[in-house]
Amino acid sequence: MLIVRKYNLIIPASVTIALLLSGCAGDKTTQCQRLIQVVNAGNTLIEQNKGKQVTTSLQLSKDLDAITISLQELNLSDPNLKDMQSRFIKVFQNLSQAIAKASKALSTGKAVEASSTGREKVRKAKAEIETVLTNAAKTTGKESDKLVVELNKYCNQP
Repeated sequence: MLIVRKYNLIIPASVTIALLLSGCAGDKTTQCQRLIQVVNAGNTLIEQNKGKQVTTSLQLSKDLDAITISLQELNLSDPNLKDMQSRFIKVFQNLSQAIAKASKALSTGKAVEASSTGREKVRKAKAEIETVLTNAAKTTGKESDKLVVELNKYCNQP
């Protein structure tokens, strides 16, 4: 899948953030750690499932929805982190929707009959997959990369 290759930019930036969750205090450091932990979990899901087939893609979409819910449930009080939180929520929602749509097109392409009509359906499904995933990579992938850099910068400030 084309979009999965685009995520190679997201994961290395996320991996640089290797902080552990330490307690429930509400200070900036702890809030950063909690946000980073959930974002890294989402990025890890994407990395582990790249190049997988329909059933895995559908599950990845559902797992990314769960990451979105986890992000929504973070009780962050820092205004900068709250802003980044809402932006990460949009990123994971958009990725989940794009992967679900591509997965649906892939399953359609696999379930066609061997005929000229079937080949046309496969061609259309392939074009839809490429369009959906390319658009997601261009927009959502770039936003995610930008957010990871912002989060690193903000959380590393004293």
